[in-house]
Amino acid sequence: MYLTAGAAAFPHLATAATTNFTKPKFASPNERVNLACCGIGNRGGEIIGDLYDTGLANIVALCDVDMEAPHTTKVLEQFPDVPRFKDFRSMFDKMGNQIEAVTVGVPDFSHFPICIEAMSRGIHVYVEKPMARTFNECELLMKAANKYSNVVTQMGNQGHSEANYFQFKSWFEAGIIKDVTAITAHMNAPRRWHEWDPNISSFPPAEPIPSTLDWDEWLSTRPFHDYNKDFVNGQWRCWYDFGMGALGDWGAHIIDTAHEFLDLGLPYEVDPIKLEGHNKFFFPMSTTLAFKFPERNGMPALDITWYDGIDNLPPIPDGYGVSGLDPNIPPPSTGEIEPAKLNPGKIIYSKELTFKGGSHGSALSIIPEEKAQEMATKLPEVPETPSNHFKNFLLACKGQEQTRSPFHIAGPLSQVFCLGVLAQQLNTKLEFDREKKIITNNKTANELLIGPPPRKGWEQYYKV
Repeated sequence: MYLTAGAAAFPHLATAATTNFTKPKFASPNERVNLACCGIGNRGGEIIGDLYDTGLANIVALCDVDMEAPHTTKVLEQFPDVPRFKDFRSMFDKMGNQIEAVTVGVPDFSHFPICIEAMSRGIHVYVEKPMARTFNECELLMKAANKYSNVVTQMGNQGHSEANYFQFKSWFEAGIIKDVTAITAHMNAPRRWHEWDPNISSFPPAEPIPSTLDWDEWLSTRPFHDYNKDFVNGQWRCWYDFGMGALGDWGAHIIDTAHEFLDLGLPYEVDPIKLEGHNKFFFPMSTTLAFKFPERNGMPALDITWYDGIDNLPPIPDGYGVSGLDPNIPPPSTGEIEPAKLNPGKIIYSKELTFKGGSHGSALSIIPEEKAQEMATKLPEVPETPSNHFKNFLLACKGQEQTRSPFHIAGPLSQVFCLGVLAQQLNTKLEFDREKKIITNNKTANELLIGPPPRKGWEQYYKV
């Protein structure tokens, strides 16, 4: 199979994380992985469906801090007899010996303690992206994965098991993708905070806590905040205190393959070129960030420039063509991507070739079209994926595959986003020592690599 176009060249692959409603073909009970699930509504519920649909999982425990909320109904009705918990610690204490793996489909800031607790008990972990909210939490998760080396880990950038992963790997190994000097990464769909006033001077006021919600458990390690509806049910992504904005949400679906196969590691500089609507509470209306990476293993220095914001489209090269709406790219949680805008993706510039691609599993195209036709007979065959991201995780739990986004791969990628978010939050250029893993030009930023101490009762998770 030779590739000159995008994801349409891979009809056997599906990227969108949607639950299929046909009954799965189950493995025999003793061949399935006993799976506990933390976060069972919204994206957490989709993860459960995708893992269950492989036929390789027994759902043995459900955990959610708002177990009676409307968004949990679907999963609760599908698994009515499965034990339910609001506190993951109670779940592990009572059922740990029955649990082989856990899903972590909760807000960014609460990924960390659940993953640490699970790994310390020898339980395999599937966690949504980004891996954690702070640079130090990512560092500790990588340290824990090394310490508990029998534990399987997978971050949920599901395109890392689909077309773009295998194509990028094949094209890189064949020398088609080489001498890359610049990458443009872009996500220009509306975000949840775009209708907010960036001139706010405080967090939103306290509201009554819903009777079904365990607010203290929801906060987990974070310093105390009064409850407000704009902190929960996906709204957490808007706030520096809780989420990682557009970069943390979509970066792992756009630059993941380039980061891994071009061996980028950590940048030595992050420069906020544009932060429109900057404030100290939630993310800017538009952001342009420049990440600078040095020469590596014979590869040239490389810059990644990230663009988000509705009217902050990146420049596109001659011969780019149309930004088609790739059906393999799931829409943002706020709604459909507008076809008139540039769809989420990347442009990769090398010394000889230019590539364009979408997000998630979308395959790359060589541009302009004339160059793609010239290269058509020189492209290597790209193997089909033996398993999607969910099946890959469960087969790895069974010792039959290795995960494609384990913590030693996903951790440095997530740390790139952590550095980018710090540059957004502080509205300043950061100079980073890649060896010592410290920010050298800004004391406040360097302290925020770790952040404030955890709330009382959560300190033990930071002692790996």
